[in-house]
Amino acid sequence: MTRVAGWGGVPAVDACERVGEALSEVCRPASLTRGLGRSYGDASLPAQAGATVASTRLGDCVLLFDREKGVLRAEAGFRLSQLDALTRPAGWVSPVVPGTHHVTLGGMVAADIHGKNHHVAGCFGAHVRSLLIQVADGRELEIGPDREPELFAATLGGMGLTGHILEVEVALLAIARPWLVIEVEPAPDLLALVAALRTASRAWPYTVAWADALARGARLGRGIVIKGRWAEPGEAPAASPVRSCVDSRLAVPFDLPSWVLAPTSIRIFDAIFYRAHCWTAGRRVVHPDRFFHTLDSIRDWNRMYGKRGFVQHQSVLPAAAGDEYMVRYFETIVRHSGASFLTVVKDCGAEGRGLLSFPRPGVSIALDLPMRGAATQALVDALNRLVLETGGRIYLAKDALTRREHFLAMEPRLAAFDAVRRAWDPERRLRSALSVRLFGDAA
Repeated sequence: MTRVAGWGGVPAVDACERVGEALSEVCRPASLTRGLGRSYGDASLPAQAGATVASTRLGDCVLLFDREKGVLRAEAGFRLSQLDALTRPAGWVSPVVPGTHHVTLGGMVAADIHGKNHHVAGCFGAHVRSLLIQVADGRELEIGPDREPELFAATLGGMGLTGHILEVEVALLAIARPWLVIEVEPAPDLLALVAALRTASRAWPYTVAWADALARGARLGRGIVIKGRWAEPGEAPAASPVRSCVDSRLAVPFDLPSWVLAPTSIRIFDAIFYRAHCWTAGRRVVHPDRFFHTLDSIRDWNRMYGKRGFVQHQSVLPAAAGDEYMVRYFETIVRHSGASFLTVVKDCGAEGRGLLSFPRPGVSIALDLPMRGAATQALVDALNRLVLETGGRIYLAKDALTRREHFLAMEPRLAAFDAVRRAWDPERRLRSALSVRLFGDAA
């Protein structure tokens, strides 16, 4: 038995975690597969306390790396940090990169992760060529776009509920130099920020914005747009960066007091952060991890939120809804004193092929919220009501507090996903705390 939780620490349960190198054996008696536990809420937690979950962290062998064609096949526990160390020197990288290095290939598929280049590259699942999964009855199946395509589509973004992912084969992205050229542009308010983000997305493959979620009045939603692309020959050193930020010795050694990330301190931090980036605006060449994985430079940074932990709320507001909803979204945060330490805004492209994949054309907003009990729940409820008005949706890999009635109202694709689950797992052997909370599975 061990205590398991998502990265936010909310909720946490006792579970029997099976660990081993032979994933097919480890997964067989388990009701859920768990990677490194970097989903924020209850997606990687068992449906009930004491249940068995399978850990993939020892199943991390590389099975194929074609340096000519840029194809990688590895076990589900292979980490993105390992992938970068192997493929960057050979001129290849993951086609889609999330905000942390500490994620497994299996987790990237289960969440159908998206990155700062969603507007041009889509989700990770768009680049997955094949999967080996173990379905609920113990059979192992090779699936892909042309082999059991419905099961494949349900597995992309299916949060591990369609089968245990054992192996992943993905097409990589070719790069000329393993360095990033970035450009930083400040924006004085929310509408200017979103306009600058959209303009950047028409010219840059990677774009992201940080927004000040506590600024008020004319400064509401002010922030920084950061654009990036892989360097061309002559723009950066030919050699790979020597040190990765995931090797940093800087760490948060213990749970900090709750006042450290109170609204007042976050407001001060946001003001300093905004002005610092205004002073350093412009173009430069940086280590790719500085752009993609900024928070990985601080180990155990989740301890900054204290023993009560934190939750993340990430939603996408469709472009057709209009920018007025984004203003209302940030006004809702301010009205509820939602002290988000990190508020990330991204431009999303076309909807992916995963049946429950998160992004759709529009603007994605991600909030990190210190857990404050009923007050945090009230803020999430208010934001979800606004998301429902726009026809938007939430990201399951980041959610801990969405109510089932809200999720059902915003997710018309759930019926198609349920049909696939019924076909392959009629007894609902595969389930999680998230599927109990939002899908109606039995605990």
